Amino acid sequence: MRTLILKYQLTLLSKFLTMKYITSFLILFLIFFMASGQNNKFPDQAIYKMKKNGFYQDSIQSSIKEYKAAQTSDDRSTYLTLDFSEYNIPGKIDEYEKVWHNSPLSQGATATCWSFATTSFIESEIFRQTKTKIKLSEMYFVYWEYISRAEYFVDHRGDMYFGQGSEANAVTRIMKEYGALPASVYSGKLKGQRFYDHENLENEIKAYLNSVKQFNIWDKKAVTNNVKSILNHYMGEPPAYVKFKDKSYTPVSYLKEILKINPDDYYCFMSTKSKVYNQKGELEEPDNWWHNDDYYNVHLEDFVSLIENSLANGYSLSVCGDVSEPGYDRYAGVGVIPTFDIPPDLINEDSREYRINSGITTDDHCIHFVGSLEKDDNTWFLIKDSSSGGFDGPHKGYRFIREDYVRLKMLAVMAHKSAAKEILDKIIK
Repeated sequence: MRTLILKYQLTLLSKFLTMKYITSFLILFLIFFMASGQNNKFPDQAIYKMKKNGFYQDSIQSSIKEYKAAQTSDDRSTYLTLDFSEYNIPGKIDEYEKVWHNSPLSQGATATCWSFATTSFIESEIFRQTKTKIKLSEMYFVYWEYISRAEYFVDHRGDMYFGQGSEANAVTRIMKEYGALPASVYSGKLKGQRFYDHENLENEIKAYLNSVKQFNIWDKKAVTNNVKSILNHYMGEPPAYVKFKDKSYTPVSYLKEILKINPDDYYCFMSTKSKVYNQKGELEEPDNWWHNDDYYNVHLEDFVSLIENSLANGYSLSVCGDVSEPGYDRYAGVGVIPTFDIPPDLINEDSREYRINSGITTDDHCIHFVGSLEKDDNTWFLIKDSSSGGFDGPHKGYRFIREDYVRLKMLAVMAHKSAAKEILDKIIK
């Protein structure tokens, strides 16, 4: 009996162990089968996906932008200006006798008015002499002006003023060495860029040049090459050739053969009692960073008559001076000297010099004089203005300036030698 019971227990144990083994085997088999099946049927693949805005872009970043815009968009600060409500301003462009010029363009967030004004002036000169309408690249001159600054920085061991500003004759200086390009082949903008913005460009070049000075790295070739790399990053590299009517030209040959402009035909004038009259001298302004002393210093009456007579005879001019005055209003688009500053009949060489000497008058903007008008015993000038303020008035890119403003606040003029013949004949014997 005990033997039968033992045999029965052994039989049950054997069946149990057999079933447990089979069950375990089946489970392991299924796991292996499923894993191997997944690996064979659905192997992992690497793909590229287009990035999408996430919470950072849609929520955090947009909220920060909205907050900053709210802090700056509603600027309730005031500024002193002239009440123009009682002025009879000749504010219609068609009233003015004009010199041909291209339409106004914005210089964006840059201090390159010197290039915009003078490039526009050269375009008018090309049309005057050849009857060809051409749009030149302002940024081509800006590009090489930065290179010229870098070279000067090395030559003078960093002893210079470095900024975005310059003078009208920087354009003709650059033309002599580097020629010119049409805007169609070099805009100086990167893809998708609507307006110019040189803040980061200027800061990066300044930081690099400061390191050059700090560590005495006075290798001109290396420095200019590094500055070129910065410029190419922010502005693009100018092409070495331009095609015109199926023929290739270098920028220098394009200037001479197509534009037919001789940079030596253009003269600069100033009027200050601090220099000897009817002789050349330096325009002592920070933007004249290379200390050019080829400015003919003339009496105030000659300075003003040069502008008036040039426009009357079909010549335009590039003019630089002070536009930070109560009578120069960006929204009215007008520039006059208010009587609360000085009555018009008291404006002379002395009152002008006082403002230059005291720093009240500074060279902060260059503009293109393209027209004039005689009305109510006053001479008015039509100017083309590339600054942001020039586009705030009713005539986008244009302003109207009265003769008294020119007499007191304009500092330097560039003119063609033929337009300035009467004055030059007094000086050059």
